[in-house]
Amino acid sequence: MRLRAVLFDMDGTLVDSAPDFIAVCQAMRAVRGMAPLEPQRIRDQVSGGARAMVACTFDLDPEHPEFDALRREFLERYQAHCAVLTRPFDGIPELLADLERARLRWGVATNKPLHYAEPIMQHLQLAERAAVLVCPEHVKRSKPDPEMLLLACQQLGLDPREVLYVGDDARDIEAGRAAGTRTVAVRYGYIHPDDNPGHWGADLVIGHPSELREVLDRALCGC
Repeated sequence: MRLRAVLFDMDGTLVDSAPDFIAVCQAMRAVRGMAPLEPQRIRDQVSGGARAMVACTFDLDPEHPEFDALRREFLERYQAHCAVLTRPFDGIPELLADLERARLRWGVATNKPLHYAEPIMQHLQLAERAAVLVCPEHVKRSKPDPEMLLLACQQLGLDPREVLYVGDDARDIEAGRAAGTRTVAVRYGYIHPDDNPGHWGADLVIGHPSELREVLDRALCGC
């Protein structure tokens, strides 16, 4: 079946949001008189969400009585800083331009809440270009459940087999496979050092967005 659309996960796939997360973590340490952390330590925890980053930032167990307050502060700070340093990954602008020239629609299906995802899409001038943006607020069950991808396909008016889903986490690939889309895992995203995208069962694993161009060429010509 011919490929008609490409859906992307957001953090670690479409955009590099780690610099904003890192800035928030470092600011929280600074106001407490703590020295900056090695940025890579925080980046390695991005896929684990706020809990993982706060735990790393303060070397604190989530069961610690102060943890919830720190997590709330992290989220409040990130709300104000979520679209400051975030940028598309290298190669993504060219890839999106290629998709549009080929008259393929593209969109985003992400576990990132809408009140963060929408400002980022607007700040990067991607909101009007994306055919769809699906966030946890739009579904009952987030990834790895397939509901998010099935909704995106429904909004696009496409059979899931006509859609390619690209992500940097095993949950992305699990959701795509369950929904019936084709799947691509990326190695350039927020992969935990102990994880391996090659083990997720994706149809393809790539190290750079430019590698998708050949895949798209084959899909478009039906090869």
